Amino acid sequence: MQTANSWPQLRARPLITGAVLIGVGGMVALAGLIVGGSHLIAATRKWVQEMEVPPSDMAKAKWAQARAAASAGASAWRAGPGDGSASGGELPPA
Repeated sequence: MQTANSWPQLRARPLITGAVLIGVGGMVALAGLIVGGSHLIAATRKWVQEMEVPPSDMAKAKWAQARAAASAGASAWRAGPGDGSASGGELPPA
């Protein structure tokens, strides 16, 4: 009768080879990430420099538009329906 061993028999050489291949693959993947990422960053910088209006100025303009729209909406809300010519009529009293 054979005695059952609770752990499998492992050889060191295939495990070491696998670990080395994983390490080499990780280094190659990291190199690819660096090359691709640096190209993407350079292309984005060039694209931004070629814009007529820089993104920061466009963001400031859009923020000013949003503030003006919010202010106009708040003023209209405070003023109420006015002369009643707005669509939907007046709201019933609360």
